Amino acid sequence: MEQARIAITTVSSREEAKHMARALVEERVAACVNIVGGCDSIYRWQGAVEEAAEVLLLIKTNVEKIDALEAAVRRLHSYDVPEFLILQIDGGSAAYLAWLRESLE
Repeated sequence: MEQARIAITTVSSREEAKHMARALVEERVAACVNIVGGCDSIYRWQGAVEEAAEVLLLIKTNVEKIDALEAAVRRLHSYDVPEFLILQIDGGSAAYLAWLRESLE
């Protein structure tokens, strides 16, 4: 459990989300990626407040894969500065966490 992490990023379209999710799982830097549509983002970019419809990706991984995952997200992402945040998992089903670990091997 202390190794499991969730990375989050947003992308501009469902197509980009599916492409990225499949690549991350195929490259074994993610065990699973949830694609959550219908996300409205309001943010500051280059001095202006912007608004965009985005798609959220919840990426299940572990500590050992974070650097490779970040490199893959940067390579696959269409944004100049992609969101890439890591959240620690404090608990969860032992069976699910075992599956997550095995899926990244």
